[in-house]
Amino acid sequence: MAKALIGYLNSDLRDPRLAAENSRLRARVGELEDLVLRLTEENDRLVASRAAALIDLETANLQEMQPA
Repeated sequence: MAKALIGYLNSDLRDPRLAAENSRLRARVGELEDLVLRLTEENDRLVASRAAALIDLETANLQEMQPA
């Protein structure tokens, strides 16, 4: 059974087209993972910026409401 599993797992090594396709797909997955990470970081920065702007706006509104 071990031979069957090893043969199954390494089956793409027998066909160079499959090996090339697997390599291309692995590279593309890596690119997409990098993109997701970059977009997540950018989103986090934008959310933090928007939260700070809302806090500033709320603070300004509270100061306007204070009696003079």
